[in-house]
Amino acid sequence: MKNFISDVIVQLSSNEASFRTERLYVNKLNIILVQILKHEWPARWRSFVPDLVSAAKASESICENCMAILKLLSEEVFDFSRGEMTQQKIKELKQSLNNEFQLIHELCLYVLSASQRTELLHATLSTLHAFLTWIPLGYIFESPLLETLLKFFPLPAYRNLILQCLTEVAALQFGNFYDAQYVKMYNDFMLQLLNILPPTTNIPEAYAHGSNEEQAHIQILESSQENISALLLGLEYIIDISYVDDTEVFKVCLDYWNVLVSDLFDPNRSLENPAAAARNMLGLQLYASQMSKLRMLMISRMAKPEEVLIVEDENGNVVRETMKDNDVLVQYKIMRETLIYLSHLDHDDTEKQMLRKLSKQLSGEDWTWNTLNTLCWAIGSISGSMMEEQENRFLVMVIRDLLNLCEITKGKDNKAVIASNIMYVVGQYPRFLRAHWKFLKTVVNKLFEFMHETHPGVQDMACDTFLKIVQKCRRKFVITQVGENEPFVSELLTGLPTTVADLEPHQIHAFYESVGNMVQAESDTQKRDEYLQRLMELPNQKWLEIIGQARQNVDFLKEQDVIRIVLNILQTNTSVASSLGTYFLPQISLIFLDMLIVYSSVKRETLKLIETFLDKAEDQPQIGKQFVPPMFDPVLGDYARNVTDARESEVLSLFATIVNKYKATMVEDVPRIFEAVFQCTLEMITKNFEDYPEHRLKFFSLLRAIATHCFPALICLSSEQLKLVMDSIIWAFRHTERNIAETGLNLLLEMLKKFEV
Repeated sequence: MKNFISDVIVQLSSNEASFRTERLYVNKLNIILVQILKHEWPARWRSFVPDLVSAAKASESICENCMAILKLLSEEVFDFSRGEMTQQKIKELKQSLNNEFQLIHELCLYVLSASQRTELLHATLSTLHAFLTWIPLGYIFESPLLETLLKFFPLPAYRNLILQCLTEVAALQFGNFYDAQYVKMYNDFMLQLLNILPPTTNIPEAYAHGSNEEQAHIQILESSQENISALLLGLEYIIDISYVDDTEVFKVCLDYWNVLVSDLFDPNRSLENPAAAARNMLGLQLYASQMSKLRMLMISRMAKPEEVLIVEDENGNVVRETMKDNDVLVQYKIMRETLIYLSHLDHDDTEKQMLRKLSKQLSGEDWTWNTLNTLCWAIGSISGSMMEEQENRFLVMVIRDLLNLCEITKGKDNKAVIASNIMYVVGQYPRFLRAHWKFLKTVVNKLFEFMHETHPGVQDMACDTFLKIVQKCRRKFVITQVGENEPFVSELLTGLPTTVADLEPHQIHAFYESVGNMVQAESDTQKRDEYLQRLMELPNQKWLEIIGQARQNVDFLKEQDVIRIVLNILQTNTSVASSLGTYFLPQISLIFLDMLIVYSSVKRETLKLIETFLDKAEDQPQIGKQFVPPMFDPVLGDYARNVTDARESEVLSLFATIVNKYKATMVEDVPRIFEAVFQCTLEMITKNFEDYPEHRLKFFSLLRAIATHCFPALICLSSEQLKLVMDSIIWAFRHTERNIAETGLNLLLEMLKKFEV
């Protein structure tokens, strides 16, 4: 077989015309030959490499195809071998390639020095590129290979392949042994690059108008060797390349900048080694000009952070973001880290560049949405990187200028963009806000203004920013500040109906969660309960009204509008419960029994509220005794009696939370829980692996909670029931869904440990 395939390949590739017309066929034959080689070579075909090199010298077209075969072989052995060959076979093939590489190396150098055919040279360079990751370093640095490659760099037809080869060499790990050769390669490369791209070239513009080949050339252009003049010139090139309007190009450059700046900043190296610290200072002075330009680049191209909800759509309209772009978020994190390093390296230059760019926004000299956005995202990203005094001064100027810009700028879209940037920036500097009460109060009142602005995204962002600020500064709102007559939370509660008047339900829930955080910070129980009562006054009034009508007419709770209002009231309570935890007890005690009345109409939200409160509340047995027994019939009984599709999976997660919270005190109640949910849920989830996915996971979470904390109750089950439990666990860890299988295995482990005891 191998002889037949070899003969056909030689026959087709020895003739230039047939080689070109049958190229696809030849490529398929090459693949088959390499697959045969993986089994035959080296044991049963020891002469393969010498035979191939000898055949390559017969004609240039055969030589070109031999290069293709060698490249395929290298890829099969070093790149794609995992899972297809044994480790021993892979090791044997790698050793054989290494042992016989001298012949291949000589062939490649011979072709590069003697041939004029573009196709053959392309094939040879492409094959070399595949080899460079694994060949012995001596073949690269102790032979004419690098000089030969660099001779081809000025020729446009080979430039990209040469760059790929040099990039592979640059990525090799070889210690300090070949430093001299490496520096020479870099300097020779930079000299040639000067002729191809003079320093005066406008690289982004040249890229935009360049051919596909020229654009590909930019995408793989990287430099990274400390050799003064050439290195600085290389950095200038990369800064220019970083402005190219191509995402992939920018990602490559950004990764490089992140590594370089991180290395320059590294404080550990300076602490451990004074000599390294001195060298580092010299490095900072050496790079000062390039780092200043890099700061401007980062400010100009800053990616959008997650907190910003207002974006420009493809039609140039300012709209609310509908979907998060994970690539942009990853890019933002890298840019933020890089800019923080740059700020630490020179705080003054960072501040000066940002304020200068902001003043151009105010004067209208450089006003665009994108310019303001990237600037403000950059300002927000360096929070905490300056000394507190400098940061305070800097932020006062930034916020003052942004507020002025908002006042003098006309147009709703423009104001929405400025508003989003004000909100983002203030949300990033909690340290400053905590230290400056009047400024904090001004900012919060500005957010309340934005809550009445109906432009898409502004209200959402105002509510999100308010929550973020309250979480970081909550104590400031519950103490009476200098010059104030009462704590801010009291003032806020007085004006609450007006503040939330224009908000959507989900925004009101976020607002209530924020105020709940304030109330939670009050240490005086009497004041805290008073604030909670005032906070819940609006929803409680509506709640009492609905419950009163429901007592007179049960069908009232079936009306869609009423159900919607009840849902919103329960969701508002859930938001506050998530902030207050145990301190929510007075409110939930007030509405709990009424919640069981409306349970049949709004099951899911009722269960969520109870679960949130019990989960967040401290482990106090009296809370369990107060709230758990009344739920047995309205909740567990309803679950057992209901038709399959009407059973809420939240019942299972609620009782899992209860068992995890109150542990052994629930032992006596386990039989009742078991009777209500076990058999009927098992029938739902064991028919197949697909139906009721939420019930599956929550069922096994409940079972695990019982096994962990109430094991004596399981032992007291009848033998049939206990067998059913064990069968369900076995069924769980055989499940195709990984999270269910893991839950089943963890549950089995828990059970075995308990049985062992």
